[in-house]
Amino acid sequence: MMMDNGTHHQIVQLNTTNSQNMNTIQQQQQHNESRVSGEPDHFLTIRLLMQGKEVGSIIGKRGDNIKAIREESGARINISDGTTPERIVTMVGTIETLAKAFGMICQKFEDDLKQTCTTIPPITLRLVVPASQCGSIIGKGGAKIKEIRETTGASVQVASEMLPSSTERAVTISGKLDSIESCFRQICHIMLESPPKGETIPYRPKMMISPMHAPIIFANGQAYQVQGQFAIPLPPNELNAFGPLAPLAQGVPVPAASLIPNGLPPNRTTLQTQREITIANDLIGCIIGRGGQKISEIRQASGANIKIADLDEGSQDRHVTISGTPEQIQLAEFLIHSRIASEIGGILITH
Repeated sequence: MMMDNGTHHQIVQLNTTNSQNMNTIQQQQQHNESRVSGEPDHFLTIRLLMQGKEVGSIIGKRGDNIKAIREESGARINISDGTTPERIVTMVGTIETLAKAFGMICQKFEDDLKQTCTTIPPITLRLVVPASQCGSIIGKGGAKIKEIRETTGASVQVASEMLPSSTERAVTISGKLDSIESCFRQICHIMLESPPKGETIPYRPKMMISPMHAPIIFANGQAYQVQGQFAIPLPPNELNAFGPLAPLAQGVPVPAASLIPNGLPPNRTTLQTQREITIANDLIGCIIGRGGQKISEIRQASGANIKIADLDEGSQDRHVTISGTPEQIQLAEFLIHSRIASEIGGILITH
């Protein structure tokens, strides 16, 4: 019997002994169809779940860090947008390239910890893994995960619940640099040998703050809602939900100051808290402005209290402490990042 696969002919002798061969061929075809188009068999996709501050660390000033990680490791690395508190870092490559990229990320985190801690705590990272592959990481009766812990010295925890609106779980690995690098490599081997089964619904981080509680700012007659480090234009019809802002929907000009004193609408929470961010010393001037004009504007617009610490000896960064309600802090942080983006050529909003 002649079989045509579209590129060449293969003669297969049909008898009672080669039915298993046919099954093997069919299974291989199904496996090939399930692969991402253009990706070799030995390529693997790894997703890491990080906080915005962690992502900022690996991106670095003007993207220098992430560029170096991509070039030196050879891995393809993409980072989800910055409109959510959590970000997904997706890495694609061979186990060797992924391990190199992961090691460089861990090294950056360890360097950050050395600057802020006298005793370095364990480095902790979260992998986002399809639930169908978690069983292979755990192993029968927990044997495999126990083996990983014992051979690498790292802590490994597989979440019992799936991440919201997904079929993926968080796998948290923690330990010293060498330990988690070895642990990561073992997990990669397991994931490559045991591909996901069935359809995977990926986890997509969402905004933690309800849109009704996100700060609003105005520029050139356009209302913007602050989400993370970005300002999202609000359609006029959506302004009806904000009560006193509704006149804008009919094009009636209303002074922003009367609508949102100190950058915030009325009846917002009065809970006071604070957040510390780190900014490169060579960019601090664009935030302060001539005679302190810019920092005064940010304080007045957001209603937050902002303190910029003196430069520590040997450091290239300045610590900025922002105090106020969560909304005031978020708005102040957005305005600070807007100034930085303007200074280095980035664009957050048009005005």
